[in-house]
This record gives sequence, structure tokens and C-alpha cells, in this order.
Amino acid sequence: MTPPPFHHGNLRAVLLDAAERTLREGGVDDLSLRELARQAGVSHGAPRSHFIDRQALLDALAERGFLRLGDAVAEAGAAHPGDLVARVRAVATAYVGFAVRDAALMELMFSAKAAGAPPAVHAAAGRLFTSFGALFAADFRAGRFRSTDPERTQLLFVAALQGIAALIASERIAPGRGEDLVEEAVALFVVDGAPGDG
Repeated sequence: MTPPPFHHGNLRAVLLDAAERTLREGGVDDLSLRELARQAGVSHGAPRSHFIDRQALLDALAERGFLRLGDAVAEAGAAHPGDLVARVRAVATAYVGFAVRDAALMELMFSAKAAGAPPAVHAAAGRLFTSFGALFAADFRAGRFRSTDPERTQLLFVAALQGIAALIASERIAPGRGEDLVEEAVALFVVDGAPGDG
């Protein structure tokens, strides 16, 4: 019998894709480099050329998750440059949608960031929160948010979205109720009369 190959054209991406599927289907406890190697059709030692151990794989997943979420948030916000309410709603919907679809990944992302993760994870998380700030900086300067403290508003906004996503993911509320809560959250943060109101 021919042993599985050690190399793979794009092994790192293949392993991360398989790891994300495993996270969705079984959670973080089901992740193993050996099983991912089997799924990729490579030798069990091949993943170690990209991830020295399981923790390195988890860190790479967290980094990738923050980058993907940052891209999703930025793209959603960029679609509504002149309408603050639509922009906040789109960003919130993108964030909650990602967090519900990839609840285990979100949990991993935020636990990795809090647990002394490597600089790449912190940089990816920072990029996400920087994109939040960039989307709304001019609106804060123009007084279109209820709070005048952008950093505090951003934290409260993310906390609200995380809570809504957690309620949907745990099936405490239906997705439709989650959409209603997103609308209510937008109204709590944006002043009456901001572009897109009414």
C-alpha cells in the first residue's frame, strides 16, 4: 500500500478549511491534526510543517476568523456610504450572521484573543475593531450617535451583537426575533434623524 503523500499543493488552506468544518459540526474538542491530515489525504506528520501543534492550529483558525469577519463587516458597511442607519444595520447583520453560522469559531476567536495569543491573532482582532471605527468615525464627529465616546460605543455595540448571536445560536430566540433585536439595537445607538431614519 502506498503511504499518503507528505506534501499537498495548498495544505495550510486545506487544513484550515477542514478544521472550520469540524468546528461547525463537532466543536473544538473534535479537532486533531492527525484527523485533519487523514481528511486531506496526507501523512499524519504533514500538518506539522504548517502548525507545530494543535494550539498553533487553533491560533491560525482564530486569526483567519477575525480577518474574515473584518472583511465581512467592512464590505457590509461600504455598501451604504451615505446612509448611517442602513450602514449600522448592515454591519450588525453581517456580524450576527457570521457569529451564528460559526458560533464555535467565534468562541474560539475571542477565547484565543484573551489567552495570550500570538501577535498575528491580536493584529487580526485589532483590524476588525479598527474597521468598525473607520466605518463610523465621520458620523461620530457629526454627532449622529447617541454617545460621543466611539470606543465605548463600539464595545457596547459588539456586546449587543454578541448577545443577539448567542441567543440565536443557542435557539433561545428565533432568527426573526434576532433581526428585530438588531433593529432595536440600531435605534439605541443612532440618534433620531440620522440619515436613513424614518
